[in-house]
Amino acid sequence: MPYVGRFAPSPSGPLHAGSAVAALASYLDSRAHGGAWLVRMEDLDTPRNVPGADRVILQQLQTLGMQWDGEVLYQSQRLSAYQRAFDALLSLNLVYPCACTRREIADSVLRLQGHFPEGERPYPGTCRSGLPEGRQALSWRLRVPEGQTAFQDRWLGPMSQNVAQAVGDFVLRRADGIWAYQLAVVVDDAHQGVTHVVRGEDLLSSTARQRLLGRLLGLAPVEYLHVPLVTDEAGQKLSKQNGAAALDLSEPLVVLQRAWEALGFDPLPVMDVKGFWAAAIPVWVQGQSRANLHGINHRFYDPR
Repeated sequence: MPYVGRFAPSPSGPLHAGSAVAALASYLDSRAHGGAWLVRMEDLDTPRNVPGADRVILQQLQTLGMQWDGEVLYQSQRLSAYQRAFDALLSLNLVYPCACTRREIADSVLRLQGHFPEGERPYPGTCRSGLPEGRQALSWRLRVPEGQTAFQDRWLGPMSQNVAQAVGDFVLRRADGIWAYQLAVVVDDAHQGVTHVVRGEDLLSSTARQRLLGRLLGLAPVEYLHVPLVTDEAGQKLSKQNGAAALDLSEPLVVLQRAWEALGFDPLPVMDVKGFWAAAIPVWVQGQSRANLHGINHRFYDPR
C-alpha cells in the first residue's frame, strides 16, 4: 500500500517549537518513503479556534519548505461523516448516553483510586446500564470491550493498553455537541487513506483507543511513530495552552536545525532550507544505522 502521512494541527494559534518538531518528523518520514504528505486542520473545537490561524500555519509550513499534497481538509466540513460513524456504532449497541459531569467523574476516580492513573480519569461506568433517574444525557460514550490493544510504535517499540481499565468508556460526542477528537481523527485518517501517523509522544496515550475504535468500525489499521516532546525549562511540554511562543521564521533554517536537533540529530552542514531537506531525508532513511543520534531519551526508530 502506498505511504500516506499527515500533519493535523489545530488552528488555535500559530505553530511553536514543539509542533515544528512533529511537523518535521512527519514530513521527513513521508518524503523518505516517497509518499504523500497531507495537512488536516482539526478545527472541531470551535471555542479554541483563532480566526486566521489556519492561514498562518499553512504559511509557516511553506516557509519551512514543507509542501503538502492535495487540498487541506477541514474537520468542520465533515460533520456528516462523524454522524455516520456514530450511527454505525450505535446500531451495534456500542454507544450509550452519559449524564456524568467531569467533576463527578474526577471525584469517582479519586474516591476509588486516590489519584489519576497516568493522567487519565477512567470512566467508572456510572451510566453504562442506563441513565440514573432524573438525569439527562450530556455526552455519548463508546462501550469499550475488555482486553489488551497492542501495537508496535516505530520509535518506542511494542505498546499495549487495556483501554477498558486505563480509560474506560470514552466520549464520542461531547456535552457541548462537538464530536470528540478520538472519533474524528479515526474517521478522517480512514477517509484520507492515511497509512502512517507521525506525531508527538503526548498523543501516545490516545493510540490504543484510536486503534480499538478503528477496529470496531472495520477500518484498516494505521502505523504509528511517536517522537519525543519538546519541553520548557520546567520540564513542561510546549503547547499553545501553556503559552508557547510562535515560531520566529525570520531564519527558517535555524528553526529546522533546532527541530532536527530536538529529534536527537547533530546539525546538518547546509546553507539554506532546500539544502536542509536534501541532506535530512537521506539521514532519516538510514533508520537505526544512522550514526549521529544522541541523547538518552532518544530511541532508535524503524525506517520501514
